[in-house]
Amino acid sequence: MHNHHHHEDSSPHEAHGKHEDHSHHEVHHHEEHGHQGKHDHGGGHNHHGHHAHMVEDFRKRFWISLVLTIPILILSPMIQEFLGLGESLRFPGDMYITFILSSVVFFYGGYPFLKGLIDELKEKSPGMMTLIALAISVAYFYSSAVVFGVPGKVFFWELATLIDIMLLGHWIEMKSVMGASRALEELAKLMPSDAHKIMEDGSVKDVPLSELQSGDRVLIKPGEKIPADGVIVEGETSVNEAMLTGESKPLSKKENDKVIGGSINGEGSLTITVEKTGKDSFLSQVIDLVRQAQESKSRTQDLANRAAFWLTIIALSAGAVTMFIWLAIMQQDFVYALERTVTVMVITCPHALGLAIPLVVAVSTAISASNGLLIRNRAAFERARNIQAIIFDKTGTLTQGKFGVTDVIVLDGEIKKEELLKYAASVESRSEHPIAKGIAESAEDLYEVKNFKAITGKGAEGKVNDRDVKIVSPGYLKENNIAAEDGKIDELSAQGKTVVYVLIDGKVKGAIALADIIREESKEAIATLKAMGIRCMMLTGDNKQVAKWVAEELELDDYFAEVLPDQKASKVKEVQSQGLIVAMTGDGVNDAPALATADIGIAIGAGTDVAVETADIVLVRSNPRDVTAIVKLAKATYNKMVQNLAWATGYNAFAIPLAAGVLYSYGIILSPAFGAVLMSLSTVIVAINARLLKVEK
Repeated sequence: MHNHHHHEDSSPHEAHGKHEDHSHHEVHHHEEHGHQGKHDHGGGHNHHGHHAHMVEDFRKRFWISLVLTIPILILSPMIQEFLGLGESLRFPGDMYITFILSSVVFFYGGYPFLKGLIDELKEKSPGMMTLIALAISVAYFYSSAVVFGVPGKVFFWELATLIDIMLLGHWIEMKSVMGASRALEELAKLMPSDAHKIMEDGSVKDVPLSELQSGDRVLIKPGEKIPADGVIVEGETSVNEAMLTGESKPLSKKENDKVIGGSINGEGSLTITVEKTGKDSFLSQVIDLVRQAQESKSRTQDLANRAAFWLTIIALSAGAVTMFIWLAIMQQDFVYALERTVTVMVITCPHALGLAIPLVVAVSTAISASNGLLIRNRAAFERARNIQAIIFDKTGTLTQGKFGVTDVIVLDGEIKKEELLKYAASVESRSEHPIAKGIAESAEDLYEVKNFKAITGKGAEGKVNDRDVKIVSPGYLKENNIAAEDGKIDELSAQGKTVVYVLIDGKVKGAIALADIIREESKEAIATLKAMGIRCMMLTGDNKQVAKWVAEELELDDYFAEVLPDQKASKVKEVQSQGLIVAMTGDGVNDAPALATADIGIAIGAGTDVAVETADIVLVRSNPRDVTAIVKLAKATYNKMVQNLAWATGYNAFAIPLAAGVLYSYGIILSPAFGAVLMSLSTVIVAINARLLKVEK
C-alpha cells in the first residue's frame, strides 16, 4: 500500500530525503506491509522508528558537515582576504586539505540530495533535490578541477555552507512533521488480543485470535470487546457498535443475533459461534477500504517544489547562456567563461528557498499544536484554505456521542419535572444499561433505592420512598396494555429520540426522551463556516428522523442519513464530484475510509485511534469550532509561504544577471563572495518573516 496520504513515513529505500513534494515525504510504496488485515499485533513495521531514524540521519550529517566546514572556511583564500589576513595562513598543500575536507562534506553531507536527485529523475519530476544536487555538484567538480590545475577560483566554502544550510532546513522540516501514521496497525488493535474459547469438555481456555476458527464457540464477558464476527448462541446484552457503524444507540442483542468483531459488549455475558475471522471480518474490510482510499489520494506538488523545478531550469539555461555569451560574443577565454558559469549555477541555488517553507511549516505546526490542532499531512493542511464543503459525521462530532436526556414530559400534573427525573435517575443509577446511564447522569442528588431489579430487555424497577418505580420501554406498555397517549411524545419519537416511560405505583406519570446530545460548539462552528461561504453537510449511520432533527437544529445545508459504513467514502466522492474541495470531520472507525477519501480528513480527537490515524489533521479537543481555526490558519500559513518564496526567489532574480555579468561593461560583476552575502541576507529575512505568522482568533 503506498501511503501517500501520510507524510510521516518514508519507506526505507527512500530514506534520505527524497522530497517529491517538499513538505511531505513522498509517495512511499509499502510493499513491505505484511499485514493485509491479519490481526497479528506485530502487524506492519514501525514507521515511526524509521522516520525518527531519518531525522536522526539529517541531524548527524548536519553536525558533522558543520564541524568540517570550519577548517574549510579558515583555509579558503577568499575568507582570508575578507578578514584581512592576507597570505599569513597559507601553507603548501593547504588546497589539498581543503579538497579532502570538502570531498567528505560533498559525499557525506550531500548524499541525501544526490540520492534525491536520482530519485527525482527516475520519477521524471525534478524539484528541490535536483536543484540542490545540481548546485553542489557543479561547485564541487569545478573546484576540484581548479585544485588539480585548471585556472580559476575554488568554491569549496560556498559548497560546504550550502550543504550545511540545506541539511539544517531539511532537519528542521522533518522534525516539524514527525508524527507517526499507523492507521492500519491501530485498526488491528481494536481487536482484543485473545478470546475465551469454550473447549469440547466445556472448559474455557484463553487462545490468541489467530487460532480462532469459524465454528468455534467463544465466551464474552460484560464490557469486553467481541473477538470475531459471529452469532449469539446464548445470552442477552446490549452491544455498542458506535466505533464501527456510527449507530449511536447501543443495540440490544439476543440469541441468533449477529455481532461484529471489535464492538464492545455491554452488561450481559454471551456465548457466540464464530463465523468470520481474519481477513473476512468486518473490521478487515474496513482496513481494506482505508488502504484503498489512501492509495487513491492524488499526488500534490507543493509550492517550494514547483519553484525549485523552475529554478533548476533557469539555472541550467542561465549557465548555458552565460557560457555562450562569454565565449562567443565577448571572446573571453574558456577558463573565465567557465568561472562565470559556475558562479551563476551556484548562486541560482537559493539557501533561502530551502528554508522558506520548512520554517513556516515549523511555526505553523507549533501554533496549531498549541491550539489543539495536530497536523499530520502538510499538503492536505495547505489545501484546507480552499475548502468549499465540510461534511461532518454526526455521532461524536456534532453530537457528544453519548445518550443524554433532551426532554422530560409530565403526563400527570401532580408531579414536577425535576421530581420525576429524580425518581427515574435514582432507579437507573443501579443499572449498567447505556440508556440508564444517560438518565442517571441527568439528576444531581438521588434517592435511596430498594429491591432494584432489571426487567430484561424492557427496563428496570425499584422501590423509592416506598413507591414502586418502573422505567420501561414503549414495548412494555404495549405488552401490559397500559395506555399513554400524548402528542408531544409522538413528536419526540418522530425526531428519532428514544422515549422511556416512568411508572409510579403502576400509573404512567411521565416520559423521558433521550438522544445523542448536540454539542454547544457545533452551532457556533457551523454558523462561522457558513459565513465563510463553506457548505456544511452531515453524514450519519443513524436514522432519518434523528438526522433531520440534528440538521434542523444546526441549520445545515444538507444531510445524508442511514449511510452504511462502506458507503461513507462514496458519499464523500459524490460531493467531490460536484467539483467541490471537501473536508470530512469524523471520529469513528466507520469514518476512517471517508476521512482518507476526502481532500482534507479531520479527526475529532476524542474518537477512536483509527480515525485519528487516517486523518490529515486531528483536533485534540472534541470541538467542531476548531475546524474554523484550521481554515484560518491554513490561509495565514499559505500567505506566509508565498511571501517567503517571493523573497527567496526574488533574490535570485536580482543576483543571477549580475553574476552572469550583465553590468560587466560598467565594471560591476558579482563576486561569489558577495553573492553569498546576499544569499544569507535573504535567508535571514525569510526566517524572520516566518516567525511573524499569527492566527487571528
